[in-house]
Amino acid sequence: MKYVDEFRDRDKAAALATEIEKLACSIEGGSTPIHIMEVCGGHTHSIFRYGVEELLPARIELIHGPGCPVCVLPMGRVDDCVAIAEQPNVIFTTFGDAMRVPGSRKSLMQARAEGADVRMVYSPMDALALARAHPDREVVFFGLGFETTMPATALTILQADREAIDNFTVFCNHITIIPTIKAILDSPDVRIDAFLGPGHVSMVIGSAPYDFIARHYRRPLVIAGFEPLDVLQSIWMVLKQIKEGRCEIENQYARVAAAGGNVAALQAIARVYELRPFFEWRGLGSIDHSGVRLRPEYARFDAERRYAIPNARIADPKACQCGEVLKGVLKPWQCKVFGTSCTPQTPAGALMVSSEGACAAYYQYSSAKQRTGARG
Repeated sequence: MKYVDEFRDRDKAAALATEIEKLACSIEGGSTPIHIMEVCGGHTHSIFRYGVEELLPARIELIHGPGCPVCVLPMGRVDDCVAIAEQPNVIFTTFGDAMRVPGSRKSLMQARAEGADVRMVYSPMDALALARAHPDREVVFFGLGFETTMPATALTILQADREAIDNFTVFCNHITIIPTIKAILDSPDVRIDAFLGPGHVSMVIGSAPYDFIARHYRRPLVIAGFEPLDVLQSIWMVLKQIKEGRCEIENQYARVAAAGGNVAALQAIARVYELRPFFEWRGLGSIDHSGVRLRPEYARFDAERRYAIPNARIADPKACQCGEVLKGVLKPWQCKVFGTSCTPQTPAGALMVSSEGACAAYYQYSSAKQRTGARG
């Protein structure tokens, strides 16, 4: 297929749904649910937007995983962002969906309303351009995301190094997908039979890093694209593995994600970053080696070294159940505050802020009746 509308063909989707129904019925276990986690928030968004769940048999239960980097950002790190943004002479730059994530006191959006110079950018190179244009100001870029966005930040730092730009730093909150999946698999309250692997991350890291999931944990994983036919075909591929008693890493998204990943991107990542001993995740707690920081040779570009920040661990509001939703223990609509005190206009938790968050996706694509009546 060459065009995007071919990946949204209604007849092909119906045919795939029929084949999925047949496979699900033929797998041993009768009516026992088959739990499939889509790791990436982009998949969650597509599933809700195109009504993929409605095409699946009742036995297939999709679990919406932690693959939205804004959603797993703990409140303490948001507080650190605000503390840097409120420093005199600082221009704090960030992607748009991070501006409204609530901290314990305020969001970056609220800090901007109170006078902090917080600006939305589309890439770290935009932030570097601001540093060139304002040599008398300190420009900080909020580096956020999985391996998908790591290379862009790394290449920007290398460019700043080449140009000897000394008023540019990065507040690094980049995180890694593999330790996260391992932490989920080791969690005693999570039941997962298979995974849909993140397509964008896999475009960078390739398929080999997932081998331990099949080899050690005996779970199939299929790297999936983001169109509805991609998701449906990937679910079919997962079920076929389960039916045949196989546990392998397969790549449905081979048209974009090469088996070996992106060599240039991986080289930039290895050159600029090193693993942190541990990193705090919202809803998942501290996960060893799940975040990166700048290597000592690039310390002059590290905002954590240049600015004093609170660096405090802040518990989520008691009513907010983002953690349980992130791990797949609860569906979005089962949260106590979903659709009432927590909406996209008044988000109580990060899953409602980001467009890739499971709560925001469900709220956006479900009806008003579903939003207010699905709990219970």
